Amino acid sequence: MVPILIIVILLFSLLLIKSADLVVVALRRISRQTKTGVFALSAFILAIGTSLPELFVAITSSLEATPSLSLGNVLGANIANISLVVGFSSLIAGKVIVHGSFLKRDVYIALFAGLLPILLIIDGTLSRVDGLILLASYGAYATSLFRTRFMEIAQEHKKERFFYRFIRQFNHMDSARTKELGRLFVGIALLLISADVIVRVARQLALTANIPIFLVGLIVLSVGTTLPEIAFSFRSIEDHEPTMFFGNILGSIIVNSTLVIGIAALISPIIVVGVDAYIEAAIAFILVFFVFWNLIRSKFRLDRWESFILLVLYIIFIVVEFS
Repeated sequence: MVPILIIVILLFSLLLIKSADLVVVALRRISRQTKTGVFALSAFILAIGTSLPELFVAITSSLEATPSLSLGNVLGANIANISLVVGFSSLIAGKVIVHGSFLKRDVYIALFAGLLPILLIIDGTLSRVDGLILLASYGAYATSLFRTRFMEIAQEHKKERFFYRFIRQFNHMDSARTKELGRLFVGIALLLISADVIVRVARQLALTANIPIFLVGLIVLSVGTTLPEIAFSFRSIEDHEPTMFFGNILGSIIVNSTLVIGIAALISPIIVVGVDAYIEAAIAFILVFFVFWNLIRSKFRLDRWESFILLVLYIIFIVVEFS
């Protein structure tokens, strides 16, 4: 029974990922067709594109009173991003050169974001106030990231009311735009359906295997929802874009730890269940992050043997959690 439930979770995780792709692509095309600009309509969605699966699982699990599933999913995804995803992708590539300014800024922001929910939940509960703190942290990050584009949108507001112009464009939609709008709503519907099934099956898996639902999110679900990062990482390496590769990994950690968990806690406060598993996961994140950080800043590249170290750390983490 347990293997079947795990397979169901992974299959619906794939559906969740494809649905997220459908939403992002539809939004991008609608923005282009309505001439409102990609940022004007969908900067928020595009910025968290690879974290949409975690976001919808967070919303659904909180509404169904199991927010600890989302906490486990996010913490597990953060660990998987900097060990499994980075390790596996760079192991296949052979070597990834590190360049760009992200070592001076994004690494510190990602570490702070990853540690913030761990520190806030030290009292055993992530309250709605804690959720607001996390959302405010994401807001500070997002506004600094998109500051230039926010100024451009402000200039558009001076010329003409944005929402009036946006609605007017939709009043004259042709069949192509209607089709993309249909795909958008289908994608959102599939996101909600697949997230709901995942939460229900995860709850059943926790009961059947007699383990905390936090652990289901930490191990099983996190592997499924990090598949977009794996796909994006391979594409970035193939295109010789290491900055995009590392930027996506660090950006996912920031979004997961602030926006995703913040929304989950705001809907339903998160109480730590399975304290030992949570402490082990928190220590694993800190350890893996610092190993990753030291590997990339020592020689400004990630060699194959160093990628192997990251993969071994992830395997050790899995073994410890299930021992």
